[in-house]
Parts: sequence; structure tokens; C-alpha cells
Amino acid sequence: MRILIAALIGGIVMFIWGALAHMALGLGNPGIHPPTHEDVVLASLHEGLGKEPGVYILPWLEPEAMGDEAAVKAYGAKASAGPYAWVVYLPQGDDMTRMGPQLATQWVGDTLAALVLAILMSVPGLGLGRRLGLAGAAAVFAWLSTMVPYWNWYRFPASFTAAALVEQLIGWLLAGAAMAWWIGRRERRPA
Repeated sequence: MRILIAALIGGIVMFIWGALAHMALGLGNPGIHPPTHEDVVLASLHEGLGKEPGVYILPWLEPEAMGDEAAVKAYGAKASAGPYAWVVYLPQGDDMTRMGPQLATQWVGDTLAALVLAILMSVPGLGLGRRLGLAGAAAVFAWLSTMVPYWNWYRFPASFTAAALVEQLIGWLLAGAAMAWWIGRRERRPA
């Protein structure tokens, strides 16, 4: 039961920190810019991307063409001379101001992540400092395994990637401190 309560505490702390980090500190926005001519770009998406939702990388080289020297050379010239885009595309659109479902999903995700961390933190013999170190290590591990590849392979802005590290590290240290306190409080009680 103490692991589940720790997960709830961690999920709540991380959710609140995420709201502060994005809304008050702007850590979710570095490297994100408004388009110069939004209507022109939006009007071209249906024609250029079709009706299939998904992630589109422009320019594109079919994986099967990687062995074709002429296709790779043509792609390299095009990729070097023109713009690059990584587009998350929904042809039907979505009103991003209606955040209820996304907020619920975020809280569930934060709480499930906190549950995994609470299980790791509950290993006997770990003190408060080691539990907190585990929370920091988990944050850095998650960042290295997701955001660094997005920066490296998909050209996410370095400022966005760095802000994600700050957000995750501070958030999981705060949540981890609350969780470590909760998990270890029974261990400090006199017998």
C-alpha cells in the first residue's frame, strides 16, 4: 500500500510541477516558433501529406532506397539544399485548447511513471539520499533514452532538448523527495 500511495504522491507532485514548468516557466516552449504564414502551410498539408495521420519527415528517403546510390545522392542534395521538417499530422485537426483528456492522460502517465520509481525506491536498505539519487538517475535515464535521440535523429532544437532535461530532472527530484520521504517514514519509526 505504501508503494501505491508513494506513486499517487509522486504523480501529483510531477503533474503540478509539469503545469508550473510549462505555464509559468515556459520550459515546454523553447525552440517552438509560430509559422510565418500559417494559413499557407495549413492549406498545403492536405495536398502534400494526404489523409493518413502520423509523423512525416521531409524530405523523405524510402528505407528500401538506401542501397540505391543514385537515390541516396539525390536525397543528399535535396536534403542539404532545402528545408527539413518533422511533422505530427492530423488531417482532421484537433482543438488543442480542449485539454481535459490530455491532462487526464498526463496525470495517469505521471502516476504510472511514479509507480515504477516507487517500486525501485522501495528496495530495502536505501536511505533518503539514495532514493533521491535514484529519482535523479531515472530522470536522466529517461531523457537520454528519448530526448537525445529525438535531438540527434529528428533534429529537435537543442534548446527544447535542454529544457526537457531541466523539466524532468527538477520534477523527478521534487516528486522523488516526496516519495522517498513517504516510503522511508515507516523505517524511521521507533520499534
